[in-house]
Amino acid sequence: MSKVIYLSDDRHPSSSQDRAPVAPPQPGEPLLDTRRRPLHDLRISVTDRCNFRCTYCMPREVFGTDYEFMPHADLLTFEEITRVARVAVSLGVEKIRLTGGEPLLRKNIERLVEMLSGLSTPAGRPVDLTLTTNGTLLAKKAAALKAAGLRRVTVSLDALDDTLFERMSDSQVTVQTVLDGIDEAARVGLAPVKVNMVVRKGLNDGQIVPMAERFRNSGHILRFIEYMDVGSTNGWNLAEVLTGAQILQRIGERFPVEPVHADYRGEVAARWRYLDGAGEIGVITSVSQPFCGDCTRARLSPEGKLFLCLFANQGHDLRALVRGRSSDEQLAARMASIWTGRDDHYSEMRGKNTASLHKIEMSYIGG
Repeated sequence: MSKVIYLSDDRHPSSSQDRAPVAPPQPGEPLLDTRRRPLHDLRISVTDRCNFRCTYCMPREVFGTDYEFMPHADLLTFEEITRVARVAVSLGVEKIRLTGGEPLLRKNIERLVEMLSGLSTPAGRPVDLTLTTNGTLLAKKAAALKAAGLRRVTVSLDALDDTLFERMSDSQVTVQTVLDGIDEAARVGLAPVKVNMVVRKGLNDGQIVPMAERFRNSGHILRFIEYMDVGSTNGWNLAEVLTGAQILQRIGERFPVEPVHADYRGEVAARWRYLDGAGEIGVITSVSQPFCGDCTRARLSPEGKLFLCLFANQGHDLRALVRGRSSDEQLAARMASIWTGRDDHYSEMRGKNTASLHKIEMSYIGG
């Protein structure tokens, strides 16, 4: 394989494993990677299991009945996750998102939410704690999650048409089940709910305007995501990508929109609002307009590997430190060393020496 410098790889000569330990930042000083990007977000995948088999994430021909998911003993415990998160917050993380797989399949997930909700930044601000779900269990779990300290949820919904939705999710779940979860989340105060739609040209792009119409004036934020080449199993084809500009054109022809400034550096979605005041939408353009230069996210896998990019092929093992005799200071120094050595910018390099790379699966590391 040719030398690639933009993916996290512990074997690479420029990786943090070969560098001197980096001291955590002083209070008030951001921890910066080689591209001067601060560590701001931590996405924690709590399980690699899911009750959907979405074709762009967990195609059934790969993740079938014979597929071996991680044994429970390999997963980080809630206490271990909380320890890593606490150290990450000391390094500058202000936002934590729980993902999967489907995170609500992790037993007693609300207990982990309660543990994480008590974390505060060095400046004394509570951590912004969110969760991404497919919505199937949300109506049952929303109240408990809110009571445990969760602030908001993001729900995946790729179509309003039941037949198309069931085809894309490869499940027997109805659209109404997901909509009920969104309604219940809003009712208990997990709002505004963000609704993510992955757009695949020729498959569900006819649902763009109906989705926009459904969530206008709802108080929720609908976000359109370009179909991405995550993992190595979804058969991604550039010809199936409908760009963010094309998505906006379709919406704008029906409901005129104008841009909104980002809330903070590293915000994933470009924000737009309806001119008639009916709400806001977002567009995530990893393929057509990469935003690597402002990526402030690290990802923790279910068994404790730290990944520096959604498209990475290698992670950095933290579980050995967490389950060993390492102190929090040693764990912080290791995490700081990993981040400061980061040079990941896959989306900017897509197609250049990347075709043969075996990337981690999104179902394992979260979106």
